[in-house]
Amino acid sequence: MIPATVIFTAAIAAILLAAIWRFTRPASKNPPLPPGPPALPILGNLASLDPELHSYFGSLARKYGPILRLQLGRKLGIVVSSPTVAREILKDQDVTFANRDVPDVARAVAYGGSDIVWTPYGAEWRMLRKVCVLKMLSNTTLDSVYGLRRRELRRTVGYMAGRAGGSVNFGEQMFLTVMNVVTSMMWGGTVEAGEERERLGAEFRRLVSVITELLGQPNLSDFFPALSRFDLQGLNRKVNAAGMNFDRIYEEVIKKRGEMEREGKESSGVPDFLEFLLKLVKEEGGDAKTPLTMTHVKALLMDMIVGGTDTSANSIEFAMAEVINNPRVLERAQQELDEVVGRDNIVEESHIHKLPYLNCVMKESLRLHPALPLLVPHCPSEDTVVAGYSVPKGSRIFVNVWAIHRDPSIWEDPLEFKPERFLDESRWDYSGNDLSYFPFGSGRRICAGIAMAERMFLFSLATFLHSFDWKMPEGKKSVDLTEKFGIVLKLKSPLVAIPVPRLPNPSQYE
Repeated sequence: MIPATVIFTAAIAAILLAAIWRFTRPASKNPPLPPGPPALPILGNLASLDPELHSYFGSLARKYGPILRLQLGRKLGIVVSSPTVAREILKDQDVTFANRDVPDVARAVAYGGSDIVWTPYGAEWRMLRKVCVLKMLSNTTLDSVYGLRRRELRRTVGYMAGRAGGSVNFGEQMFLTVMNVVTSMMWGGTVEAGEERERLGAEFRRLVSVITELLGQPNLSDFFPALSRFDLQGLNRKVNAAGMNFDRIYEEVIKKRGEMEREGKESSGVPDFLEFLLKLVKEEGGDAKTPLTMTHVKALLMDMIVGGTDTSANSIEFAMAEVINNPRVLERAQQELDEVVGRDNIVEESHIHKLPYLNCVMKESLRLHPALPLLVPHCPSEDTVVAGYSVPKGSRIFVNVWAIHRDPSIWEDPLEFKPERFLDESRWDYSGNDLSYFPFGSGRRICAGIAMAERMFLFSLATFLHSFDWKMPEGKKSVDLTEKFGIVLKLKSPLVAIPVPRLPNPSQYE
């Protein structure tokens, strides 16, 4: 048995040697890591994470500053919460941070990360973005499918008018509308009106909600890669089930399009996105340097469904909730609509550029409730320095656009819904050039669907505010604006309201 005095002496000697080594070793040439909360062994800060990550990260930033670190198991997380630091990442060092830290769940649902959202920055990603922006999301294409947007909105107006005086789940109806527009653009087949339309719309929304919720949920498989094969939280199992449902739908429409081609049948109307993609696959084959494959096709369809429906529907739902809670804003928006559109007419997309106040309503709602509150996580391709701190290669970078949009040093009364703040501020656009306001991101990985989202948002909001007055169900005085975090932000409680027709002619609701 070793005497206690020997153990004590050895311990003192070890402490002294450690102190001498610490204070006499050569100074590191690398800057320190960003500050952050104390971390536990092995788990790091995982045990203290709040489910509402956007607001939790905002509270940490108030304590530790505009750039901070979190040890997430074996993964280092870096949280950015100021325009200055965000500019270093999304502008000054854009190429370095243009990659993604792909979560296990995303790999499972996006065909191994073969889509535009998760593919690493490079030739393959540039090919996918070019395909999307030039064909699916260009202004020319969006102009050509205006009739689809108009048709689906008129259907929804008719549905709501038929339930006038009763409660309507606005979010579900908005999701269904956007979903039908997106699927019409993708493969031309929409869900018909009636109970089948409602049933399939609810199923689509459930599947998309599952995917977006799982993408925003901390996953042990990401933070301890050795545990990935065990899927301890069951997240991969859940997302695979949702993904298989979507894959079945994609296989069916691809098969149907192939049968049409073999039978010599031509698609009616405007050629859809799927037709264009399959043509590219056939023409390029294996000859192109970065060929488009069938896996890419299905991954892009998944992007359009998940990225193009839930984000738009939830953003429009937030805007409607804010307007209903602010009678002054509702009155001013409807007055502008009556002056520009008139009560004897219905809203057309050509009216939108004449509605500056409505545009401000959209911008203010996206300020308070950005669709992706932490954007999609970035990942540096090499060790670098940001704001004087070391940021190691492979870190997961969270840009807290939600916190920046609510920063009192940038915005007066930041928690108040004030569309007027955008009336005289022409610099507030969606280009991502001003890192005080960038609801669609910035840099090379900025959202490819801004033009589509802007059109759908404004056209929908204008139509529903022009066509109806809105009341709360009995017993409720206002809409609960409590947010539920996910990679896509949404209302914790769905917006349920009563539409009251305000236009004089019943034919305006047909």
